Amino acid sequence: MIELTEAAAHALHSAVSSTSAPLAGFRLTVKAGGCSGYQYEMGLVENAEPGDLPCESHGLAIFIDPASAALIAGTTIDFVDSLDGTGFAFNNPQAKSTCGCGKSFC
Repeated sequence: MIELTEAAAHALHSAVSSTSAPLAGFRLTVKAGGCSGYQYEMGLVENAEPGDLPCESHGLAIFIDPASAALIAGTTIDFVDSLDGTGFAFNNPQAKSTCGCGKSFC
């Protein structure tokens, strides 16, 4: 359902290894907001929430909020480090359009 590029997997593995808390993986959700209607939220989690849809990429567990699943099905997450900024970038085939920063979509 969700794929990570090598760069995104490396960034997330680094984040997981830098914390002392036992982590189950990371959780990806979509919330109303941002400049295009929806915005991505992701964070490291110790446990999945009840009803989360699990998947895995590059050995990392990904938990997807069930309400967000249809909006992000098939998304590839990359990690970019460029002159424009550093962070995660989302290639979402469900998005009809995205904002200039790539952090929100409709």
